[in-house]
Amino acid sequence: MSGKPRLTYCNGRGRMEPVRWLLAAAGVEFEEVFLETREQYEKLIKDGVLMFQQVPLVEIDGMKMVQTRAILSYIAGKYNLYGKDLKERALIDMYVEGITDLMQMILVFPFSPPEAKEKNLDSIKDRAINRYFPAFEKVLKHGQDFLVGNKFSWADVQLIEAILAVEEKIPAVLSGFPQLQAFKVRMSNMPTIKKFLQPGSPRKPPPDECYIETVLKIFKK
Repeated sequence: MSGKPRLTYCNGRGRMEPVRWLLAAAGVEFEEVFLETREQYEKLIKDGVLMFQQVPLVEIDGMKMVQTRAILSYIAGKYNLYGKDLKERALIDMYVEGITDLMQMILVFPFSPPEAKEKNLDSIKDRAINRYFPAFEKVLKHGQDFLVGNKFSWADVQLIEAILAVEEKIPAVLSGFPQLQAFKVRMSNMPTIKKFLQPGSPRKPPPDECYIETVLKIFKK
């Protein structure tokens, strides 16, 4: 073992992408193992590696971690991205949960039947513009650069990931949110995030038909 965290998932975004984002933002290099067949997945289950028979799987510090939320909170704590006290951690958790609700809509969108895509895209736009982005715009209006304690945290990483993911589908989504526009520029210019946004980084592209077919082949019984 090289000592680097080892991530096992499909070669696409899915539930592993926030883990990639958080490790990259913390400046941590990692290795990836890509699942390409149902047999690979079944072997992990047979070997007892997946506690709940689910990926993502992250091997870190001698642990084989599953469940995205647990993985992310461990990484955030380990790399000092989880606030200075219990109250700050509570705020980070609250913001992350809200962002995750929005990201869940984006996560399942590529798997929508063709006839539902327009309606689902409208739902993403409505939730982003009328529920989630106004909440974070208000937080940032207090004159701080970051969401919690005016210090870079897990919540900031999740928010910039969400902003960019929504913009891929709705390019003008930030037009009414000047604080979020400025936040996006700040975050995108942070050295570790700037590096992650460059071509050739471990960041995955939006899901395409090949990725969708692979996911369905591996996980759909």
